[in-house]
Amino acid sequence: MPEDNQEAEAAASYWERRFAAEGMIWGGAPSPTAAHASALFRSEGVRTVWVPGAGYGRNTKALSEEFQVSGTEISASAVELARDWDPRSDIRQGSILEPQEGEREVDGVFCYDVIHLFLAGDRGRLARQIRRRLRPGGVLYLTCFSDEDVNCGRGEQREPGTFVYKPGKTAHFFAFGELQELFPGFEVMEEAHITEALPGPEGLHSYRLRIWAARAGSRSAAE
Repeated sequence: MPEDNQEAEAAASYWERRFAAEGMIWGGAPSPTAAHASALFRSEGVRTVWVPGAGYGRNTKALSEEFQVSGTEISASAVELARDWDPRSDIRQGSILEPQEGEREVDGVFCYDVIHLFLAGDRGRLARQIRRRLRPGGVLYLTCFSDEDVNCGRGEQREPGTFVYKPGKTAHFFAFGELQELFPGFEVMEEAHITEALPGPEGLHSYRLRIWAARAGSRSAAE
């Protein structure tokens, strides 16, 4: 089995165990980036939004107040939680790396803290799925671990910029320009940083995130 497939299966098992055991892991409050993305989507006339790695709906609930939101989530337990927490959004179980039955083209994609969880091959697969789902001229709003985060460079290096930064936790830390390489043909609208604190078993932990917003070009330009 290819290494990326093994990694994806291990990640799916990890998240199912966590959501089944811990429920709403990060609480009910959305990330501040959900409001930031909503303002950008609003200004760009976005009506439909896809959220890959939607979890239990922590962020989709904020987005679905204004937009028609669909989401894809690998964990069945998280999807069950989302149906109660955010009934306005259509969140379905499935892999964000593969086409899903009944999917539709959307005006916007909100990809929050997901793409850094994969090795290079699967980061490319996710980027291709986003390009395929997002209409030309649509808006991608993406957050990921930044190479400015204190964990960058800690632990075993799996690939360039990718580290086992704590036991059982592998992540890629994105440098400036890397996301443009993953999304050729996209017009960068904004690239910025935010420090965000999330609750965990040992209390609040701060992460340095890279925010990247871009407008999709024609699909032929991305090939």
